[in-house]
Amino acid sequence: MSTVMIQPTGISPADVLAVARGTAKVVLDPATVDAMATSRTIVDGIEAAGRPVYGVSTGFGALANTFVAPERRAELQHALIRSHAAGVGAPMPREVVRAMMLLRARSLALGRSGVRPLVAEALVDLLNHEVTPWVPEHGSLGASGDLAPLAHCALVLLGEGWVLGPAGERLDAAEALRRVGLAPIELAAKEGLALINGTDGMLGMLLLAIHDARHLFAMADVTAALAIEAMLGSERPFLPELHAIRPHPGQAASAANIHRLLQDSRVMDSHRDDLAHAVQDAYSMRCAPQVAGAARDTLDFVETVAGRELMSVVDNPVVLPDGRVESTGNFHGAPLGFAADYLAIAAAEVGAIAERRVDRLLDVTRNRELPAFLSPDAGVNSGLMIAQYTAAGIVAENRRLAAPASVDSLPTSGMQEDHVSMGWAAAKKLRTVLDNLTSLLAVELLAAVRGLQLRAPLEPSPAGRAAVAALGGIAGEPGPDVFLAPVMEAAREVLAGPELRAAIEREIGPLS
Repeated sequence: MSTVMIQPTGISPADVLAVARGTAKVVLDPATVDAMATSRTIVDGIEAAGRPVYGVSTGFGALANTFVAPERRAELQHALIRSHAAGVGAPMPREVVRAMMLLRARSLALGRSGVRPLVAEALVDLLNHEVTPWVPEHGSLGASGDLAPLAHCALVLLGEGWVLGPAGERLDAAEALRRVGLAPIELAAKEGLALINGTDGMLGMLLLAIHDARHLFAMADVTAALAIEAMLGSERPFLPELHAIRPHPGQAASAANIHRLLQDSRVMDSHRDDLAHAVQDAYSMRCAPQVAGAARDTLDFVETVAGRELMSVVDNPVVLPDGRVESTGNFHGAPLGFAADYLAIAAAEVGAIAERRVDRLLDVTRNRELPAFLSPDAGVNSGLMIAQYTAAGIVAENRRLAAPASVDSLPTSGMQEDHVSMGWAAAKKLRTVLDNLTSLLAVELLAAVRGLQLRAPLEPSPAGRAAVAALGGIAGEPGPDVFLAPVMEAAREVLAGPELRAAIEREIGPLS
């Protein structure tokens, strides 16, 4: 159990992961409480003076010019949440909703939204009592931020709407609050708008995706190296001097990983000086670091964008320290949408080149004397033939998902919101691409391990030995066909988890 403190400077990506995927408790730094109280006094002053300010004394969106009487402004905020909680579809995963709530509390705590501290505290209470709102997957255009998803979260604060049950069922929010001893809150002027006008869903998904992609891109180097080793490929294209002359940092890091992974291998030693050995390996082998490295550089860019957003106040209007309340466009999700689409493209290609290596490993005409489909008794047995079919289908899906969502826009709210980012859709499909990449790399891991087993009695590299040990108990030795789906699922768990990477790093040192 750890504690994440929301400070005046915000929170870190690690904090988001600790709350979204872990059991970390959340607390507000007293300085953030003071900042919120100060900004609230400015909103209260505007209320008292009767000045027209968007979302405080007016309607929303296309109704921005509609004046709302003082006695109805609290009603306005509640009506806003109810009407905007209009999503449909399956619920978003618990980790996404928890990240979104934490990030909205973070933005409010920066003291530029004009809300009372109790509003941010109410979000923190939901997190600490593990009350997760039911947030439907469809509803956000990434326009004024993630309006509908955040409204579904805010509705629970009012004791209305739905929450996600332990088994994924939909439960009544009022009853869920009562069970954990929480009471609904009443919103004051500006507070409903401040609860929903943010990019927190997009950002939460992007931060989770960055963490996952960082691991998967490292494991892509592992599976590439194992496949190259099993196919009797050359390690020479990964020499550091060859990448120093094209100084893309991701490429250099990936090449260095692959080169180290291929050392101390009797399989590699067996053909290193063979004059009959191919002069050049196929692109899917030789160009592995160029593709995976470009993906790493893309990830670095995306991480920079997410880091900036994590320091940002995303709301509209915002309350400035000098007392001004100004409308902004900072809720627009274009920066995050572009970044998510860019990373989806990169991840799709990491998976595509992995599938090409799998196909080569299985093809008796190209795999350098391994049996067809990696079956010792091909014909009666099909080996990993259909595993490659599955990989090919996933590659095709990832190519469809790599089409950018952020180039689309549908105007809404009576043409007030006449350009939208589709950033929620971009981030959501990025998560699917990364989940698919996990499956693709798992197929390559399984095929590479089978290939290395078939090179016996030659001993593979330390990485190869670790992979064979990790999968040997799952896949067994090469032999008659088995029910393959459970083996592939288990390979996914090995690939996605930390144990195999840790075992390899104990032998060769940290991977980049």
